[in-house]
Amino acid sequence: MTNFMHRIAGGRLLAAIAALAMTLGGLFAFRALPVDAFPDVTPSLVQVFTETEGLAPEEVERYVTYPIETAMSGLPKLKSMRSVSNFGLSVVNIYFEDGTDVYFARQVVGERLAEARGNIPDGFGDPQMGPISTGLGIILYFRLDDTSGTRDLVEMREIQDWIIKYQLQTVPGVTEVLSLGGFEKQYQVRLDPDALLAYDIQIGDVIGALERGNKTEGAQFLEIGAEQYTVRGVGLARSVDDLAEIVVNVDDGRPVRVRDLGEIVIGGGVRQGLATANGQGEVVAGLVLKLYGTNTSDVIARVQQRFEEINASLPEGVTAVPYYDQGTLVNKAAATVTTALWQGGLLVALVVFVFLGGWRPSLVVVLSIPFSVGFAFIAMNVLGISANLMSLGGVAIAIGMMVDGDTAQ
Repeated sequence: MTNFMHRIAGGRLLAAIAALAMTLGGLFAFRALPVDAFPDVTPSLVQVFTETEGLAPEEVERYVTYPIETAMSGLPKLKSMRSVSNFGLSVVNIYFEDGTDVYFARQVVGERLAEARGNIPDGFGDPQMGPISTGLGIILYFRLDDTSGTRDLVEMREIQDWIIKYQLQTVPGVTEVLSLGGFEKQYQVRLDPDALLAYDIQIGDVIGALERGNKTEGAQFLEIGAEQYTVRGVGLARSVDDLAEIVVNVDDGRPVRVRDLGEIVIGGGVRQGLATANGQGEVVAGLVLKLYGTNTSDVIARVQQRFEEINASLPEGVTAVPYYDQGTLVNKAAATVTTALWQGGLLVALVVFVFLGGWRPSLVVVLSIPFSVGFAFIAMNVLGISANLMSLGGVAIAIGMMVDGDTAQ
């Protein structure tokens, strides 16, 4: 009898230790869970984008989209493919079976892209995979403010593309930074048709001359005595004047330069949209995409901290101002469900105590709540399920169902 009682006492102690360990493990697992406002139900998807200069949708479909789809046929775990051919743009969506690792999917697509590039005619674009993100991956918007008022949209876009973008992409959890508004800086050669006719020069000749004259060539070396001299052809253009001096042709011993055929100016590229702020005119803005599977709140916090460092390095009068992020929505959604979770547990405990009429049977039922919730959080962590309205709401509902089963027994 004594041994039997010792065994019962030992079993209770082990059960209590296991319950406590499961509860603490669930607490640590909950803190490590990715926190989102909504569950990301995006399927395993890899997108392939190809920019084609000036091609009509029919030509994009024939020369770009179809070769890519043909090359992707037969991929492992491939489910389906869908494509859109627009003016100047081809988008191929490659869907894989549920549960396929996104990095495996991108690996097999990347291997087939080499074959697709070989089937696309020269000059019709270079297919590239989209960022490792989903439709819910846009976590932050920001804009650039110029308090001095001395910079135009070309300069502001240049600051965004060459300073801010690359610094934000180094933040852990950020996969892509996209630019909105402004003008992309270009060196534009505005040719005079009369000058082209006078010198009998085609537009293609000017393009070829600019390509040949705007690069640095490496050669061999010369040995003179005991010394070795490296031979290089330095021709990389560094200014508008350098481009203007490029020789296009020779007419009766006289070099015809680019400046003889037109003018070279700094301007903005053709755009199909713009960004405004507060109804006060155009601005340059950007958006940040998070890496698939990362913790939204942590990534936003790191990005916000990086903005403080970026603003210290920007030109005088220019600041990057975040004006929207998912952090507020995520925190409020998580706080709402978390509050409902502990309030529901407390309410269930009170109801159980009232109906059972004693603290010992009530304690047995109530202690199963943190044990079960902790087990659920550990399972969510292992399976990669984020903490969001749906998952935490399901845990809250399960508390009532679980207590009903315990009290019925």
